[in-house]
Amino acid sequence: MKLKERLHSGEFVVTAEVGPPKGISLFEVLESAKAFLGDTAAINVTDCQASVMRLGSLATCKALLDSGHEPIFQMACRDRNRIALQSDLLSAAYFGIENVLLLTGDYTTLGDSPDAKPVYDLDSVSLLHAACELERGVDLNANALSGSAPKFFKGAVVSPCSDSPDVQLHKMDRKITAGAEFFQTQAIFEPEKFIAFMDKASRFNVPVLLGVVILKSAGMARFMNRNIAGVSIPEWIIDKLDADKERAKSGETGLEIAASIISKCRNHCAGLHIMSLGWEDKVPSLLERMGNYK
Repeated sequence: MKLKERLHSGEFVVTAEVGPPKGISLFEVLESAKAFLGDTAAINVTDCQASVMRLGSLATCKALLDSGHEPIFQMACRDRNRIALQSDLLSAAYFGIENVLLLTGDYTTLGDSPDAKPVYDLDSVSLLHAACELERGVDLNANALSGSAPKFFKGAVVSPCSDSPDVQLHKMDRKITAGAEFFQTQAIFEPEKFIAFMDKASRFNVPVLLGVVILKSAGMARFMNRNIAGVSIPEWIIDKLDADKERAKSGETGLEIAASIISKCRNHCAGLHIMSLGWEDKVPSLLERMGNYK
């Protein structure tokens, strides 16, 4: 069953995330997916996450698809104009990749090429609209496509724990109007805020996947607080990671925190999206801690 069908059936869906390498060897990504992500419904491939140049999301998605996995093609507006964005959407459809996660993207100063010029010709809302236009058989200039029109399952992101939840609800509404069919959240560390947000967002009747990060250290948590929009990691979590650095380094503390967040939030979302950030080998342990999540 495909991701769209799973979500529409009411199944509690688990997806995971992988980052392409800074090079052309996909051996480790494919082996990691095979060994640790087999129980997930789909694998989201980041698009030069944090503005760091890497192998493309589309190439990685194609390799995962050929290996028997269902990929989610992540597309950021930062690096491409509307011509390239529409072209890459058509390329994904040609390869048989239906799931797309469309987002604006981190600013270039965050990454390893701070002098790079960002594009942002489109934003996430207008890119969703572009995908819908392609599904209608035309491009953004109303020029007809040749042959059959592509079909996508279109996703977007939302930040429930933002300092401005009403703004996020408004953005969510705009994205749904533009064509979003499911959402992944930014990493959640404050279950109470997430639940309050979802009580209001339930009116949209669109599947939302809870975003969870397995924290590796207090330093990582502090970095995310400083640099990742929409993320707020409470001090008690940072203190917990600081209290036993060896336990945090092994992943035990991060898994414990993630499992606790999931337990509190799982009845308020359609599924879970695990942002493992290189710790794909921890995903089976997290799913085990969740018990019979299906």
